[in-house]
Amino acid sequence: MASSGMRVLVGTTKGACIVAGDADRSGWQVSGPHCGGWSINHVIGDPASGTIWAGGGGDWHGAGVWRSDDGGGNWHLCKLTRGQMDEWAANDKDFAQMIGWRDEPLPFNADFSQVWSLNHAHGALYAGTKPAGLLKSTDGGDSWERVQGLSDHPSAKDWNPGAAGLVLHTIVPDPHDASKIWIGISAAGVFATEDGGKSWERRNRLSNAEACGGHSHPAAPRDGEIGHCVHNMMRAPGAGDVLYQQNHHGVWRSGDGGRSWDDITGSLPSTFGFPICVHPRDPSTVWTLPLNGDMAGRFPPGAAAAVWRSRDAGQTWQPMRQGLPQEACFFTVLRQAMARDELEPAGVYFGTNSGSVFASFDEGDSWHEIARHLPTVLSVEVTGR
Repeated sequence: MASSGMRVLVGTTKGACIVAGDADRSGWQVSGPHCGGWSINHVIGDPASGTIWAGGGGDWHGAGVWRSDDGGGNWHLCKLTRGQMDEWAANDKDFAQMIGWRDEPLPFNADFSQVWSLNHAHGALYAGTKPAGLLKSTDGGDSWERVQGLSDHPSAKDWNPGAAGLVLHTIVPDPHDASKIWIGISAAGVFATEDGGKSWERRNRLSNAEACGGHSHPAAPRDGEIGHCVHNMMRAPGAGDVLYQQNHHGVWRSGDGGRSWDDITGSLPSTFGFPICVHPRDPSTVWTLPLNGDMAGRFPPGAAAAVWRSRDAGQTWQPMRQGLPQEACFFTVLRQAMARDELEPAGVYFGTNSGSVFASFDEGDSWHEIARHLPTVLSVEVTGR
């Protein structure tokens, strides 16, 4: 495995994979899958230390966060909840011996089944869970505590699950202010804290509340809000709190930290998609990958893949197709499966449920398949050293 250069961190249904390349974004090689065959929903890295964290689990394993302190060579599991495997082992000594199981207390017993998202900022590691909850670690993932202010939000009893369940899938910290964090829950919407998680404000209001009529889909704008089935969200660089989100019914932009949202779906071929990605230096450059619709198969419109790019904060969009399959393309790109690097020009990366990872090294103008035949890709993040 390369010790320097670029690393694309890929969460899959069969573990974490690392697609490592040279500093010039060439020579890509795949290692993995790591993490004991667990389903890994999200993998992130700290470029300063080289530490990698991978969150996942499920009904069988329970939930946990894996950590590698040597760039992916060796991994340690911090298990957080019990799964069916633990129940079997507790009642079958032979099975327990076969899998090397030990009866140890777990910090959250059976409170949740998966870790869905991770974020590392300001010396703290955050994890989003299914069912929706937020955890925080201040020792690199060795120990965890629940962010109780979110769990105690007055609306929590009314949160409704999306098709994948009630998941906290997006964690967006302010890079300059450790007390400010935004999260996305499907299908409860966007929440924000400005006091380090003690209190949270729900932020789903349309900037023009009169635009809420005329839609019958439950995830569409209604009651003066954009709809609570947020799929992914990202903060734009620079001053101010500019946020973009893709939700179940369009692409949206907020210029005030989520207090109000504008529909920027515009010329996109569909209101449905999962990922959103923002340029590391230009707050007006955004990428998304529309799918043909919720109930129409969830593949690229016309079975021809395109990443759509806006250079003007969503006023107009252009399809970027060069190097992407244009016939019989039926893959899906999931909510956490698109990312970008911070090089010049910026690189953009996405993974598919058919096991490919595509990359553009010219901000979307052209695309290259840098990995194929992986398990189903659930997340993509990029780090470099």
